[in-house]
Amino acid sequence: SSGINAEWPLRRDYNEYKSYLRMPKVKNERRAAAQRKAAATTAKIQQTITFNKDFGQHILRNPQVVQSIVDKAAIKSSDTVLEVGPGTGNLTAKLLEKAKRVIAFEIDPRMVAELRKRFMGTPFYSKLEIIVGDCIKSELPEFDVCVANMPYQISSPFVFKLLLHRRFRCAVLMFQKEFAERLYAKPGDKLYCRLSANTQLMARVDHVLKVGKGNFKPPPKVDSSVVRIELHNPMPDINFTEWDGLTRIVFNRKNKTLSAAFKHKSVLELLTKNYQIYCSIKNVPLSPDFDIKAVISNVFEESGLDATRSRCLSNDDLLKLLEKFNANGIHFSS
Repeated sequence: SSGINAEWPLRRDYNEYKSYLRMPKVKNERRAAAQRKAAATTAKIQQTITFNKDFGQHILRNPQVVQSIVDKAAIKSSDTVLEVGPGTGNLTAKLLEKAKRVIAFEIDPRMVAELRKRFMGTPFYSKLEIIVGDCIKSELPEFDVCVANMPYQISSPFVFKLLLHRRFRCAVLMFQKEFAERLYAKPGDKLYCRLSANTQLMARVDHVLKVGKGNFKPPPKVDSSVVRIELHNPMPDINFTEWDGLTRIVFNRKNKTLSAAFKHKSVLELLTKNYQIYCSIKNVPLSPDFDIKAVISNVFEESGLDATRSRCLSNDDLLKLLEKFNANGIHFSS
C-alpha cells in the first residue's frame, strides 16, 4: 500500500488513480494556456501595428517586469488606477485583475481600438474606462494610484501635473533611466537639478526597478527605470510660485555658486521689479538709495550659503533661503 493515497479506494483501476494524482495540475495548465493565448494575441497585435515614435510608443512585453510593476503599486481591490499610454494593454490587463477600476489615457486612436478589442467580451471590460486624448492638456480624474510606462516626451510635465493634483496615494512610473535618476538624485549628485528639488519638496521618490531596453518592442535607445512616488503628508506650507521662481534662478547654472547665480543682469532686473511691486502693494516707501545687490548680499550673509554651489543645496537650504529673501521684501513672483 506504500505510495498509494489512503483516501483512494484500492479496488479502483490504477490508471484512474494516476488521473486522480494529475487533477491538481489542470488549473495550472489552464492558466498557462491562457497566458500563452494572451501572449500570442499580444504578439499578433504588435506585428500588425506600426508604432508611432512621436508618441514615444515602446510596448513593454516582458510579463515578469509587468507583474513587478503592479506588485510595487500595492493596489487594493477598492482602488481606481490611472494609467497613461496603455498601448496594447499588457500592463492594463494586470491592473484590471487587481483594481476596482482602471482609467486609461490614450492619445493614439489605433491603440484605443486595440484596447477595446482586447478586453471586449471579458469580465474586465466594464472596469475599464478609456479617455481618448492628451493627459497633459486634460484635467486628471479622481484616482488612488497611478501606474504607467510613461511616454518619454511628456515625462517632466506629467510629473509636475501629477504632484500638483495631489489627491492620490502613490504612483509607480517607468521613465528613461536618466530622467528617473534625476527624480531621486540627492544634493551633490551629478544629476541633482531643479527637477530633483521640486519633486522631492512634495514627495518621496524611491527607485524600485531597472528595466533593460530589450524588454520593449520596438526597443528604445536607452534603458528604463521604475520609481515609486509617495506624497509628503502634510505638504509643505509655502507659496509654490515663489519656490518655483527661486529654483529657476538657483538651478539655471547649478554648478556655480549661489552668489554667481544672482549676479546676472536679468536676475537683478527681475528682483528689482518685484521689489518695487511689493513696496507698492505694502505702501512701503522705496528708498532712492535702494540697491538690490546689497539686499541679496545681506540675505546670503544671513543664510551662510553664498559660497555653496547650487547643486549642493538641500530643500531645507532652499526653504531657508526663500524665507530670508521674503523677509527682506524680495519675491520671485510678481
